[in-house]
Amino acid sequence: MTEASRETQTLKRTLTLSGVVIIGVAWVTPLIALATIGIIIQLSNGTAPTAYLITLMAMIFTAWSYGRMASVHYQSAGSAYTYVGKEMGPRLGFLTGWLILLDYFFIPLVVWLIGAAYMTEQFPSIPLGVWIVAFIVPTTLLNILGIKVAAKANYLLVAFQLLVIVIFAALSLAHFAGHDTGATLLSPFLNQGTTFAALTTAAAVAAYSFIGFDGLTLLTEETHDPRRTIPRAMLIVVAFFGVLFVGVAWVSQLVHPGTDFANVDSAALELARLVGGNLFAAAVLAGLIIGQFACGLAIQAGASRLLFTMGRDGVLPRTLSRLAPRRRTPVVGIILIGLTGMVGLFMDVTTSASFINFGAFSAFVLVNLSTIMHYRRHRPSNGAGAIIGWVVLPLAGAIVNLYLLMSLDIDARLIGSLWLALGVVWLAVLTRGFRRPPPRMQMESGDDL
Repeated sequence: MTEASRETQTLKRTLTLSGVVIIGVAWVTPLIALATIGIIIQLSNGTAPTAYLITLMAMIFTAWSYGRMASVHYQSAGSAYTYVGKEMGPRLGFLTGWLILLDYFFIPLVVWLIGAAYMTEQFPSIPLGVWIVAFIVPTTLLNILGIKVAAKANYLLVAFQLLVIVIFAALSLAHFAGHDTGATLLSPFLNQGTTFAALTTAAAVAAYSFIGFDGLTLLTEETHDPRRTIPRAMLIVVAFFGVLFVGVAWVSQLVHPGTDFANVDSAALELARLVGGNLFAAAVLAGLIIGQFACGLAIQAGASRLLFTMGRDGVLPRTLSRLAPRRRTPVVGIILIGLTGMVGLFMDVTTSASFINFGAFSAFVLVNLSTIMHYRRHRPSNGAGAIIGWVVLPLAGAIVNLYLLMSLDIDARLIGSLWLALGVVWLAVLTRGFRRPPPRMQMESGDDL
């Protein structure tokens, strides 16, 4: 590769640990803790904090494996696609990238559609399509301007969401202190209705709230000292959200120990009115809308970088590896994801959200297995600690994520399987009937990144 072409196909390192963490927090979205709280409370029979603790353990295992792989393959972006391809073969690596595209590529659509649905409910005279466009255009423009600009915007968006959550927690504790709600400090974790089946069912759903932290590995080529920064950022983000989700669930069940809501899908607004009245409920609604915008901003950024990597490798059209001349951002992928969001005009939230988790859980399983394969082939360290870190924890992560994958509803598994079959067909075309491997990752390590 010539210096000129190399210059046009590398990204600029501008992100520090705090910038990567903020993008990760925006990606997962703090207010998802309130957006889904009613569902988790109902499924867990009123023990939502315990369900989130179970999920936290599963996500920590997976974040650990991602961190191990990020520290080994730190020269290039690519996430699960890179790790599985390097450790388990390029064909399986391609299919992993293809599977996770189902997640990355369509999550922005779902995020924008949810935000538009909230706005349409408040302003029914304005068509849904207007709100979808209102979400897509500014996020696309911000991401074209550059990841550093997007990170600065996310500081403000995340700060507002956290402020809403802090106020909600304070009002909830004050309400609990001043009213006899029938709850105790420990009853949200364990009560007479607690069953293992209810907890695991709720934990499987609660795991969806964490999805997105893995996308931080897609920022490797734009991060200072990625070998240390990316693993640390992933664990920080997962731990942060674990504490946040458990805390929000705990205070929610202190003021509402039961499982009955007028509308479980909008339980956050019911809880907000209970502890702070209509004015605070309006603030929570505003926070949810802002959270959707921040989430879409971060996810579109990460997804475009996966397209960039796969396009640069030639496993997808090379047009996707084209960068904006001045900003050095993957403009083709950013615009393509924005255009895909317009499909939301013809879908509802339930349909669009039903299949995106198939790819994520599949990738989580394979990344955990790749960590074990790396240890088996290279033995980077020895002793009991190495066995635990490179084998035991990843194996636990693979088992838990496989369970979550099999817990998806039949429609999600069917759509995911069809997407996988389409990927196998494309791989056959790309490799001329599997007679040659797909293009391999080109590892770039120049100072101009």
